[in-house]
Amino acid sequence: MFIELKKNLRRFLRHENGTQMIEFAIVFPVLILLFAGVTELGRMFYTYNSLAKATRSAARYLSTVQNVTNSTTAAKNMALCGNPGGCGGQNQPAVIVPNLTANNIAITPPASGVAAVKYVNVAVIGYTYQPFVFNLTAMTGRNFNISMAPSTRMRYMAD
Repeated sequence: MFIELKKNLRRFLRHENGTQMIEFAIVFPVLILLFAGVTELGRMFYTYNSLAKATRSAARYLSTVQNVTNSTTAAKNMALCGNPGGCGGQNQPAVIVPNLTANNIAITPPASGVAAVKYVNVAVIGYTYQPFVFNLTAMTGRNFNISMAPSTRMRYMAD
């Protein structure tokens, strides 16, 4: 009886049926986490790049207008959605990234007086990126949001 049990046990240990399934079960969660992390990182870079392009378009718009102080609302709209006329209304584009408002756009007009070179500064302030896949803030209650603050400085050409 023990000899037969020993023989069956050896035969069982020599067979490799199902080992691929066990290896896959061990590796699969790691692959899912890796895929989700790469996706979240790509989404974060896309958001930062969109914000940086928004500051560039607003600074470009302001660098060509005659009166910067009268055009700040239009420049903020350029940063928000790429349209100086406004955002989110009928026949108007939507805001480029979620949770971005006009309060997040800071505009510094060119210095007054006689200066050799004048600059217009447009910056995004107080914008926090909220992760979608790894939302640790919702899971733990702590603040894991990432602050993004791109800015653009462009030469004022209207003078």
